[in-house]
Amino acid sequence: MQDDLFGAPPAPTPNRRIPHVAAYDPADAAATSAVPRRRASEVRSLPPDDATRTLAASLNPRIRLGASTWSYPGWAGIVWDEGPYSEAVLAKNGLSAYAQHPLLRCVGIDRSFYRPLTVAQYARYAGQVPADFRFVVKAPALVTDALVRGEQGQGRQPNTAFLDPVLATQEFITPALAGLGDKAGALVFQLSPLPFSQLQRLPLLLERLRAMLRALPDVRGATPDGVVAVEVRDPEWLSPGIAPLLAAVLKETGATYCLGLHAKMPRMAEQLPMLRALWPGPLVCRWNLRGCAALLRTLRPHSRRGRGDARADRAHGARRHRGKKRRGAESLCDHQQQG
Repeated sequence: MQDDLFGAPPAPTPNRRIPHVAAYDPADAAATSAVPRRRASEVRSLPPDDATRTLAASLNPRIRLGASTWSYPGWAGIVWDEGPYSEAVLAKNGLSAYAQHPLLRCVGIDRSFYRPLTVAQYARYAGQVPADFRFVVKAPALVTDALVRGEQGQGRQPNTAFLDPVLATQEFITPALAGLGDKAGALVFQLSPLPFSQLQRLPLLLERLRAMLRALPDVRGATPDGVVAVEVRDPEWLSPGIAPLLAAVLKETGATYCLGLHAKMPRMAEQLPMLRALWPGPLVCRWNLRGCAALLRTLRPHSRRGRGDARADRAHGARRHRGKKRRGAESLCDHQQQG
């Protein structure tokens, strides 16, 4: 500032530093603009560390591990980057990132249980994953629930379409095979908990199950790893008088039993005789911990790798996996245990 209109300006302060202004460099500007920016809907996978890669490489390639969904936000920093991502964004755009994790080589499609999916919907899923990836798909409740249920899950009336072979083929097997192609894994008929009246006549239900399974298209012949699996939610299916009959039906029709870790079912060790009765054949296992509140508390937080009190059941599952020359093995855990 010049205080004298006619005199020289005051001398600058001796220690005053004049800020350095860098010259504009077009190359620097181009490099900055070249850094890709993530779109709001984009989900980026997290590159696995060496330990994860080594573990994945040590597994038998015929064993596929996965989860019941790809939309779990708690996987930030494990499966995808820190995000954060909402469950809605992950449900729409997270499958491709999920499928890039070397330990996650299959995933469950549960939404098909609530409403049948179209060929186009299945094909869209298949187009987002590698060729060696497999889907474990649940059949619609339309054919797997003995009751027509209300919005709160309460049974309203008998379901006349229960175990209907025509609907099972048209609404499930045919579109799943057409849309997923070689990426179809286990197509699971999860038989929902039965009313008491139905539990009293399981032999008759077994005949209906046999008729439906025999009428289905040949899933094994149509795909490299596809198989029809039956999962039950009533321990009565594994009683001494029924279990051998169920095993005979599954073996005759080329289906398999889906081992299920579930609060309503016996422990894995008590379900293994069913698997032995079907030997040799594919192994399908679903770990569902809803209802296991005490066990879930030992696994929190679900965004970390850990070991809970299910070690005994895990050990049984591991022994079934190791060294078995089966057609393939697919194991899913429920999203509450996905850490």
